[in-house]
Amino acid sequence: MLANIGYGALVLTFLLTLYAVIAASYGLYRKNAAWVESARNAAVLTFPMLTLAVVSIVALLLSNQFGIEYVSSVTSREMPLYLKITALWGGQAGSLVFWSWLMSGFAFVLLGRPWKRDREFLPWVLIVTMVTLAFFVGLNVFVENPFARLWALADGHIIKAMFRPHGAIPYVPPDGQGLNPLLRHPGMIAHPPMLYLGFVAFVIPYAFAMAALVTGRTDARWITLTRRWALAAWLFLSLGLLLGMRWSYDVLGWGGYWGWDPVEVSALMPWLSGTAFLHSVMIQEKEGLLKHWNMILIITTYALVIFGTFLTRSGVLSSVHAFAQSAIGPLFFTFIGITFTISLAVLMYRWNDLKSDLRIESLLSREALFAFNNMIFMGILVICFWGVIFPVISELVTGQKVTVGPPFFEKATGPLFALMLLLMGIAPLSAWGYASAKRLGRLLAVPFGISVLVAVGVYAIGIHKWGALLGFWLSAFVAAVILDEFVRGVRARMRRGESLPVAFMRLLERDRRRYGGYIVHLGIVLMAIGIVGTHFFATETQATIAKGQSISLDGYTMTYDGLQEWRTNDGRDVARAIISVYKDGKKVAVLHPRRDFYFDSQQPMTIPGVRSTWEDDFYVILVDWQKISEEGATFKVFHKPLVSWIWTGGLVLILGTLIAAWPEAAPEKRKKRVRRTRRAVARA
Repeated sequence: MLANIGYGALVLTFLLTLYAVIAASYGLYRKNAAWVESARNAAVLTFPMLTLAVVSIVALLLSNQFGIEYVSSVTSREMPLYLKITALWGGQAGSLVFWSWLMSGFAFVLLGRPWKRDREFLPWVLIVTMVTLAFFVGLNVFVENPFARLWALADGHIIKAMFRPHGAIPYVPPDGQGLNPLLRHPGMIAHPPMLYLGFVAFVIPYAFAMAALVTGRTDARWITLTRRWALAAWLFLSLGLLLGMRWSYDVLGWGGYWGWDPVEVSALMPWLSGTAFLHSVMIQEKEGLLKHWNMILIITTYALVIFGTFLTRSGVLSSVHAFAQSAIGPLFFTFIGITFTISLAVLMYRWNDLKSDLRIESLLSREALFAFNNMIFMGILVICFWGVIFPVISELVTGQKVTVGPPFFEKATGPLFALMLLLMGIAPLSAWGYASAKRLGRLLAVPFGISVLVAVGVYAIGIHKWGALLGFWLSAFVAAVILDEFVRGVRARMRRGESLPVAFMRLLERDRRRYGGYIVHLGIVLMAIGIVGTHFFATETQATIAKGQSISLDGYTMTYDGLQEWRTNDGRDVARAIISVYKDGKKVAVLHPRRDFYFDSQQPMTIPGVRSTWEDDFYVILVDWQKISEEGATFKVFHKPLVSWIWTGGLVLILGTLIAAWPEAAPEKRKKRVRRTRRAVARA
């Protein structure tokens, strides 16, 4: 019964999306607002209908309805409650429903806002969002049905179908296969929803961009309407990438956090174009420039969102993240091709209308540096795209799939990331319109001097690798510029009679976008320091040792104290080593690297033991062991300097984004604050 209700909700949602597209188009053609309003009502209804479908899937998962193929493939009786709920996005069919549900939720919020001032945008926003939603819901209705049942044929074969085939009887397995062990980590539970939220939220700015192009509204109004949508999308994408990095570090058992895996890169690409978009729209709002750039960037971001989903779901890539091959790959490819072609055609049609009478007057102006920044982002994006797609092209042309590994990406993108850091330090100090080299040099003198002193200090403590020195110098330079901006702003407010805490908070409130952006940049600097530390100074070793023996690495010594084995109540066999860690002869930690073997899925999972500090991580993996622990065990050991700076930088980045996206105070409240400030200054 639940399966029928859920599938019926999906079918009705698909019909509602089609109706919304047709009604909005007809309303445009007839210039009839009633039809457009009817389309909006239909679009709003998609959210409760998809909520019903999601609730049906979750209920089936929680009640162990293994006669439903999706339930059988992602759950088992021994899985805990929270994992059964998160299994909603643990498989292909469920993840597509989850995507659609988020999309309909965003549309529900968007369409509930007042549209009086922007009425001409409404039908086109409806058409774009509902076409996207119709595509994803259609995949579930016709190809990847999460409510399909298992049936036993007369010849003994088991098939899946929504409705009973001729001569078949229902088949209910005694237990399910269980969720992939790699997906049972807390980081991986939250990683897909964050990425999906980021992907889906970027559809909204794209829809408004298309509406602006079609209607000829080439001013910055569409950017103003979608600024917070874009910031929210970027925040969720950033969170998704960070959680994926943490999951990789904690679970995959290879000692790293970013392996340039094809699906990792496919999630990074819309982040790159989205970041460039967030920088570029400021120029259009401020100076009326880069209109072409903004349209190209948001179209590219939308295409990459769908492309990343295509790569993950189609099975054309070899990746620990990608789902098995399925029939949806060609459908994704077709949808991407059609939407991208139409978007470019509309852009070309309006190309001349997007031209501005203003020009970039100085190569050192802030708008010029932002444009150069866009080129760097797009350069990194092109490298990533080529690295991801080249194996597919190679297989099509030669029949052999060539793997593009981390060395290619690191060597090709490293100089561009360094140049991007340099611009992060220069651009904030440059002026709008025209900037002289003399003035810019005067503002950069103090941060540059501080960064040189830092580089000299780093060299003095024994770090002589030129790549590391460059990375630390760039990080110090950008950090010094950011801190100098805060110091100058706070000192200016303190001269007006404000205390230090009040001056700092008022500085943030006065221009949240600017200073929130600085905090985001500071987070990226902290992450850059961690990346430089791990890239240039990480070491590793592997050895088989008996109980009581030790392995030494970079000033650390680990001693193998023994092995524990047991069976858990949730269907695992656990083997856990006991490791004592010493540094400079002093015991600093006891680690427990382990291997978990899951019976339901017949798969192991490696959980490292990690001693983490601001200075470094000591990371131990249990590779193999003998049944009798005294006979020895094999360990792989990593020393990872400054890894914690990456996670700290991620938290700072999130904080900065929240500050930048936080709604401004109401005008009357701002006026009251100004009056209070003036009174305080008068008293001082």
